[in-house]
Amino acid sequence: MTAPSTVHTDVLVVGAGPSGLMAAVCLARLGVDVIIVDGKSEPTRESRALALHARSMEIYDQLGLVDRVLDECDRAPQIVPGYRTRTFRPVSFAGFGSTITPYPGIYVLEQSRNERILVDAFRDFGREVRWRHELRELRIDEGSDHPVEATLATPGPPGALPGETETPITIRARWCIGADGSSSRVRDLLGIDFEGSTNPLRFYVVDALDVHGLVEGGMNSRVSRDDFVLAFPMGSPGHHRILGIVDGSVPERDLEDQVRARLRTEFAIRYERSGWFASYRVHHRLSARFRDGPVFLVGDAAHVHSPVGAQGMNTGLQDAHNLACKLGDVIHGGAAPSLLDRYEAERRPVARRLVRTTDAAFARITSLAWFARFLRDRIVPLVAPLAVRFGPRLVGTERIFGYLAQLRIHYWASSLERSQRHGRRDRVIGRRLSWSGDNFAALRSMTWQVHGYGAPADAVEEAAGALGFEAHAFGPDVHRRLKASRLYLVRPDGFVAAAAPIATAADRFRVYLEASQR
Repeated sequence: MTAPSTVHTDVLVVGAGPSGLMAAVCLARLGVDVIIVDGKSEPTRESRALALHARSMEIYDQLGLVDRVLDECDRAPQIVPGYRTRTFRPVSFAGFGSTITPYPGIYVLEQSRNERILVDAFRDFGREVRWRHELRELRIDEGSDHPVEATLATPGPPGALPGETETPITIRARWCIGADGSSSRVRDLLGIDFEGSTNPLRFYVVDALDVHGLVEGGMNSRVSRDDFVLAFPMGSPGHHRILGIVDGSVPERDLEDQVRARLRTEFAIRYERSGWFASYRVHHRLSARFRDGPVFLVGDAAHVHSPVGAQGMNTGLQDAHNLACKLGDVIHGGAAPSLLDRYEAERRPVARRLVRTTDAAFARITSLAWFARFLRDRIVPLVAPLAVRFGPRLVGTERIFGYLAQLRIHYWASSLERSQRHGRRDRVIGRRLSWSGDNFAALRSMTWQVHGYGAPADAVEEAAGALGFEAHAFGPDVHRRLKASRLYLVRPDGFVAAAAPIATAADRFRVYLEASQR
């Protein structure tokens, strides 16, 4: 190996999956010097992650990419639950979330297509992903202005022996983002524990073609006494991505044959051929910490969990967006580096709750205990038809959708605020800005802003001008979530940082900014 060349950058992103690419695109959008590397030779071809929820669509909108996403993705207008060969009344997603987001419903866009959209967007900024760059070493020198030193290697041409013609490269960065998946090399080199468990069952995913026995135009979900199946529409009739349980004792070469037999016997589902087939085990794990000095973990490097609710890729995209906005604020916005402490404080509780809830839900769905099997075999066929018919009315579709679409995430500013959460605080603070119908376009600048809803425009401009921020005056919020008597301080990531009466807004916001080390 030759002597390594050295490159300097503000941020090094290790891993070009959805989370890493989202971080890189956000940082490039904010004018940050960023390098992203990956040991693979190209974006993922086969992927288990499929669904995009409303919050992720809003982030794509903020980045100016939502039209590309909409052109690529498929809508899942309904979910069709069932038991064995029976299907129950479909639950329509029409109208779900229509008053709380411009992107109601669920969108189907597999991980590989998300990655390619983000790779193209990164290229639009004049940047290229450094494929075939494998991380070998990671050192931290706290005394340096570029404390992260990463040693990477690019392999030789096809046919070369391992290490024979590798070219070592050293990248010195002010900050590093580990987005290199559940087997994160970054996390391992830092010695950060990945705490949790592995489900003893084995699962499969198949890109099935010429499928028979599923309801077209929606997601299909069925259970039986000992099995379950989940199928996502992939655009064309007869094309579905199917997930379920497989016998772990069966040799790999025979797995797909067994899956075909179980689908046919248990659910009367058949497919003629497959684009690809893979098996895997589900892990429920959470990194002991999301930050180690100048190095951060996002996505699967920080947390992994079951596919229940299709939350994994969406959570990783939001990790990356949250962190990138903070790094941009520190690097170019004048914020103190201590602002970056908020990343772990905000995102790790989200991941911890997600791992806990999906683990519990997945355990109930897949449990082989006699009582769980009894419920699936005897109770589900009786109760499920009533639940899908009346459940949304009883619980409220907006509330259900808000949780599923990750629109109800709340970042607590402090432990004191959390302890006083039942007091008279403004319920929008610490949450993603409520959609009023025409206010999300303003967020595309990805800057600090002052918003007013029915407030005098000159008052909004005066408060924003005193802070050096953008001013946006809108008409009254038709949903009545944002009050005309108050002004709102909105972060670059679209979350509401503070709210205050019009007369004292500038002073109150300044106090907040100083306290938070913005």
